[in-house]
Formats: sequence, C-alpha cells, structure tokens
Amino acid sequence: MDQGQVQVQKQEQALKQTQSITQQQLLQARLVELPVAQLIDRINTEMNDNPALEADASGEQPDDMHDNYDDGAVESGADDDYDVQHEREERQSALDEALNNIGRDDEDLPVYHGGSANAVDEQPEMVYGDTTSFYDELKEQMGEIDLTDKQEQVMEYLIGSLDDDGLLRKSTDSIADELAIYHNIDVTQKDVDEVLAKLQEFDPAGIGARSLQECLLLQIDRRDDSRLKTLMHKVVKDYFDEFTKKHWDKIQLALGLTDDQAKTLNRELCKLNPKPGASMGEAVGHSMQHITPDFIVDTQDDGTVTFTLNNGEVPELHVSQSFADTMKEYQDNRKNMSRQMKEALLYTKKKIDAAQGFIEAIKMRRHTLSVTMQAIINWQHRFFEDGDEASLRPMILKDIAEKTGLDISTVSRVSNSKYALTRWGTFPLRYFFSDSYVTENGEELSTRRIKAALRDIIDGEDKKRPLNDDALKDELKKQGFPIARRTVAKYREQLGIPIARLRR
Repeated sequence: MDQGQVQVQKQEQALKQTQSITQQQLLQARLVELPVAQLIDRINTEMNDNPALEADASGEQPDDMHDNYDDGAVESGADDDYDVQHEREERQSALDEALNNIGRDDEDLPVYHGGSANAVDEQPEMVYGDTTSFYDELKEQMGEIDLTDKQEQVMEYLIGSLDDDGLLRKSTDSIADELAIYHNIDVTQKDVDEVLAKLQEFDPAGIGARSLQECLLLQIDRRDDSRLKTLMHKVVKDYFDEFTKKHWDKIQLALGLTDDQAKTLNRELCKLNPKPGASMGEAVGHSMQHITPDFIVDTQDDGTVTFTLNNGEVPELHVSQSFADTMKEYQDNRKNMSRQMKEALLYTKKKIDAAQGFIEAIKMRRHTLSVTMQAIINWQHRFFEDGDEASLRPMILKDIAEKTGLDISTVSRVSNSKYALTRWGTFPLRYFFSDSYVTENGEELSTRRIKAALRDIIDGEDKKRPLNDDALKDELKKQGFPIARRTVAKYREQLGIPIARLRR
C-alpha cells in the first residue's frame, strides 16, 4: 500500500425486499394443481405417512363435496364396523410404538417421513391425466444422465410443463419464476435453459421444443451429416414460412434445386414429426381416455347454471382422536414432564400440526376451485346455456384472476389441470379461455369465435372453386368479423387448413 493511502471499511444499511413462500403455501399450491384422481392418491399417501391424520369413519362429506351422481346407498354392516375399529387400533398401535421409541439411541430410532413439508418434497411435479407412457418414459431417461439435485427438480418441472404434443409453450423465464415462487427453488433463466437443452436430447427427437420450427430443427440435427441434412436445415431455418405454406416453387428456386431434388427434400421433410409427444405410447402424450371431471356443471332449462365439485372418493379428514388425547395428557402434566415426555410432546405436536395444515390446504383447494369455476361460468354463461363454441367470449387468465382475487399463476394451475363435465361434453378448463381480436373500430372479438366462423365458411365452400384468403376475409366481414387478410391466413393455418389451391 502506498504511503498516505488509508483503507477504510464502511458498513451500510440497505433495505432489500425479498419474496419467500411458506411450506403451507407451497402445499396449497401443489394440491390446487392436482386433478381429483391424483388428489385421492395424495391424500392416501399423507395418511400413510402421518398417523395423526384420519378419514371420517362415517365416510360422509360436507355438502359442497358431494358430486351429482347417485350411486345408491350402501348399508354399513358388521364388516364395515370391524374395518373402522381395526384401522383405529392400527393407528393407536403406531402412535404407541412411535412414543415408545422416543428417547432411545439414534441408531434405534425409526426414520419418520411424515408431515406436510416432507411429503410435499417427495411428490414429483404432476402432469395431468393418465401420463404413464409420457411422463414416466421421460423420467426413466433422466436416470441415464448426470444431473444435480436442483437440475433434477427443474427437469421434473419441465417435463410436467410439456403440452400433449411434447412441446414446451411456457417461457423459461416464467418457469424460473414459478419454481422460485411455488417450489422455493432458486434458479435463473439460464439454469432452466441448460436443463431444457438436456431434455431436448431425450427421445423422441423434438421433445421439449418451444415451437414447431425448433421441433423440426432438433429432429434434423440428429441426422447424419449430408447435403440432404444441410438442405433440410436451411429450409426449416431460413424458409420456414414458405415451407408451412407449401410454396415449394419458391423454395426450389431459392435453393437452385432440380425437380427431383425438390421432391426428395420435400419427402424427407414430411417424415419429421410435428408432435413428438404423440409417439410415446398413446395416441397423444397425455391419455385422454381416463379423464375424471373435477367439476360437474348443470344447465337448467330456464338457463340457470350451477356446478358441484366432483370429489369422487375424497374423504373428510380430521385429526386422530388418539393423538389429540395424547397431546392433552402431556399438556396437563407439563410441570412434571421428563425429557422423554417432552420429546413425545414435540413429536405429537408436529404430527398434529402437519395434519391440521394438510386439512386446511384441502379446504383452501376446494375454495380456490369453487371461486374459479364460478367466475368462468359467470363469464361464459351463454356457452353453458347453448353449447355453441361461437358463444365463448374473449377471456384470459387475468380476467378470472381479477374477478376472484386470486393470483394469475393460481388460476393458471387450476385451468391447466382440471376438466368440467357439461351438458355439451367434457372440456378442459383452458378450453374456455381465448384471446381477443380488436378491430379498427375498437370492437373486441373472440378469436375462437372468428375461427369457428372461418371453419364453417370453408366447410361450406364450393370445393371446385375454394375461396382464397381475400375472399374468406370478405365472407367473414359479412358475418360481422372485419379482420385483415393476414389475420385470416394466420387463423387458417392455426386450424390446420391449407391454402385454396390445395383444398381442391
């Protein structure tokens, strides 16, 4: 240090705002996203792990938990009474054994995994529907690569966020936020991108892509090096718009290809799979054959729309009386309490707190689902009356969040995993959401309604003289949908409808 220089340490106070989430909030977030079938499994797991949590012996549920089906009354006989008594005895035995073990040497103590915090941590991120052939196959491939514990958690969340076709339509930035807020996993967008890159190396090729273009490029990259591979990559990367519109004459001219070369290139590109998730065992990644609706919506002839939660075999939960009595006994003798009794009191309190927390989270889930569904019905009331897709109004997550007072991410979790049984069929809740198109006059139109009208026009056109996009624009305008020609082309492509000359 030069003479005359002085090193000074300064201590400053700074106000910093951080966001944290409690274990109870984390548990509530996890339960909200579970469909009813998986909720039942989750409850059974929690009851097995925590002997302080019991189901109502009567099997009765509160009024708002009954579904609309009448399966008939079942009389409780002697066998039922025996089963209930037997279950009570088993739980009392488990309590006695646990209390007896407290105070022994560590090597003699059993390892307990109960409690809401541990149970939540053990639960992998769930995917909706029957996902054995989709989720589990990707999970098996996880075991074949080296991942840190944090990377495994991110990978599981990414797999759970894939759509039915195997594509990822959430941004990695939003996924990083969700992991931090709802799962207490601190990762950056770069961290998520790195794990996603590993997921995109899984089979089948194209899994985890964020767009159709990226999906096709990932598949091309797996091919052996050749001129054909180079051309395929160039078409998808540089001429993707022409490729999707089947403008092969423009592509052939731009690349200087002969007719035979263009045909070969076209044939190879058509072998690529735009829906890699569909190749994983089921017709689609998430089997849609075993959907259990979470809501049962009833539309009366007078237009009244009501709904009930379909809780299936979800039991009414309560804290075990054995644990409650033990807790009271220890508290009454607190003055003359030995070390072992104090440990027993702490153990009992921990289990009771975990049971009460889980019961409260179940109630909060019920409330969240109810207010969300009611808000959707209020917003889309006309659709529930007539079942006409064109009756669906523009509605986004923010609209329902504002109506319910819930966070947008909570509404997203509910709508991405739940189904509603209506008079007109069973629909995923996300079916009721759609963006809006604002005309030059400021009129807000539902994109779903426009697409429905567009489909009807094309279905009714003269197949010998199909309408081009300009003509479709004019027909839509006549029906009250004054949209631009480029918007017509966009919606037509989203519906998977080819251009006019290919519809002959």
